Amino acid sequence: MTDAGIQTLLDNYFELMHTQDMSLFDKVFHKDSNLYSSENDEIVIRPRDIYREQMEARTSPQDSGNVRRDKVLLVDQISPEVALAKVQLEMFGGVMQDYLSLLRVDGSWFVISKLYKQVGKSE
Repeated sequence: MTDAGIQTLLDNYFELMHTQDMSLFDKVFHKDSNLYSSENDEIVIRPRDIYREQMEARTSPQDSGNVRRDKVLLVDQISPEVALAKVQLEMFGGVMQDYLSLLRVDGSWFVISKLYKQVGKSE
C-alpha cells in the first residue's frame, strides 16, 4: 500500500505538470532536486531552479489544449523516507515516462530527482 503522502505528492506532480500551477512547484520539487535526461547521447542535467524558470516561461499543456492523461505505473517504497515512482503523462504531443526519486524530508515527500524521456506520441 502506497504511503498517503506519496499519493498526495504524485497528485500534486500531475497537477503541476498539466496546469503549471506554480504554487505547487515547491511542494513537489525539493530545493536541491535535479532533472536528468539524455538527448543525442548527451546527458542533460537541469537544476530545479532552471526548470522552474523554464516552466514559468512556457504555455502549460492545459492552456495548449492537451488532454490530461497521467498514471502511476509503479511505486516502490524501500523505507519510511525513500521511494521510487514510475509515472506516465502526456504533454506537448508526447507521451513521457518519468522515474521520480522521492525523499521524505521533515514529514513531507518531495521529488529529489527526475529521470525522464519521451516514449511515444500522444493519441
